[in-house]
Amino acid sequence: MQARSKSEMKPIRKEILNPGNAYIELTPGTRVKFHFQTRRAGESRIIDDSRKMEKPMELVLGKKFKLEVWELIVQQMSLNEVAKFTVHKSLCAQYPFISKTLRDIGKKPEERRHCCGMTLQNEGIGYTDLDELLQHPAELEFIIELISIELPEQYEKERWQMSDDEKMLATSTLRERGNNFYKASRFSEAETCYREAVGIVEQLMLKEKPHDEEWQELAAIKTPLLLNYAQCRLIAGDFYAVIEHCNEVLTLDPRNVKALFRRAKAHAGAWNPMQARRDFLDALALDASLKTTVSKELKSIEDQQQARNVQDRIHMQKLF
Repeated sequence: MQARSKSEMKPIRKEILNPGNAYIELTPGTRVKFHFQTRRAGESRIIDDSRKMEKPMELVLGKKFKLEVWELIVQQMSLNEVAKFTVHKSLCAQYPFISKTLRDIGKKPEERRHCCGMTLQNEGIGYTDLDELLQHPAELEFIIELISIELPEQYEKERWQMSDDEKMLATSTLRERGNNFYKASRFSEAETCYREAVGIVEQLMLKEKPHDEEWQELAAIKTPLLLNYAQCRLIAGDFYAVIEHCNEVLTLDPRNVKALFRRAKAHAGAWNPMQARRDFLDALALDASLKTTVSKELKSIEDQQQARNVQDRIHMQKLF
């Protein structure tokens, strides 16, 4: 077998496709935007294409991005340059997870597959091509077009660049904004605010050991945000999403009356009458002031049950 040349053995190999305009030295904190295509080395099938994801990739240098090789790549490029980089598989181990995150952007929380160790082992990460790449790591080719360079003094911070204190402040702001939207019956905008705030808190929780004091404090902040998000989904008629989110709240706080009541409403909407009755009664047992409201809800279930029974009898008569 012929020995590989030194250039072929480099972990990152570059081929310029378009030389671009001018080279700018990138300092820590510089924000870059670029489009990319990803392939297995030597294959024509595209794994990912940022132009089909509606927006370019953004990186802030020095922020410990999980796929460190991308930081190294863009620092070798001029503005508006297009180049192909062939990268050794040892530097691409995190790519399937980065790809999953990018593909999941815009999906609702309940539509995403969480990659805990057990889920990853049993079900993968939710995309067949990425599961294959995880199981059989390979050299990857990235075609990169560097379209924007902003030095630290040229732009304002975005939320994902914020410190933990700044993220906590942003969470409070988003909750207040969501509440204002909800009061104005602008439920879609309210839902977006609550969803974004939940995402920020979940990021902070990842840094803490589950059930430690700091984690519990963040969980207490997450609970009302998740309940507000569930209420917006309830209004939208997305009953099983409401059930899932209320389940999460009740795991954290089994005596949460709002979670029980909203889950009851969702079960009623999805026509799970036994579960709905149970949750309504459990909520009433914790809060006697709900007696009138729960009575109305239980009567509504009984009325619906009777109406369904009549329809069932009519349907059976027609069969004979």
